[in-house]
Amino acid sequence: MKYMLIMRATDAALQASQEIDFEEVVNAMGAFNEALIEAGAMVAGEGLADAADEANFLVDFSQTPPAVTAGPYGTTESRFDGWWIIQVADRAEAEQWATRCPLGPGTTLEVRRIHADEEIAALVSEDNEYVAKEKVWRAEEEQRRQAGA
Repeated sequence: MKYMLIMRATDAALQASQEIDFEEVVNAMGAFNEALIEAGAMVAGEGLADAADEANFLVDFSQTPPAVTAGPYGTTESRFDGWWIIQVADRAEAEQWATRCPLGPGTTLEVRRIHADEEIAALVSEDNEYVAKEKVWRAEEEQRRQAGA
């Protein structure tokens, strides 16, 4: 099963994190990521740029054409600051990894299961063009990943 771990923080947690030596934060996250990798559970993960970064933007589809606005947007608690995708045996293992994440008070991880390919395929016609293409795309991506390793 794949899960996405979505990191969120309050204003107070973000302010408190500014008081911690950044190298200490990198070392703690690095050790967590290394443990995920060594266990074969890490699929992907990244930290995100600060919400106020001028390169960020929001696309609002409540109108036509969609409106594009600069960030930051929403409350601090509604934004996320980083994420991981993990591949684990079951919910219990996902919970085990999530609780090991080196985050402090005021920070949360939203843990969401990612649909398996067969779940999506079961919801559409058996000959759906994009379900078939998705299988090809994933195989090609795996070949590229293996060629680059």
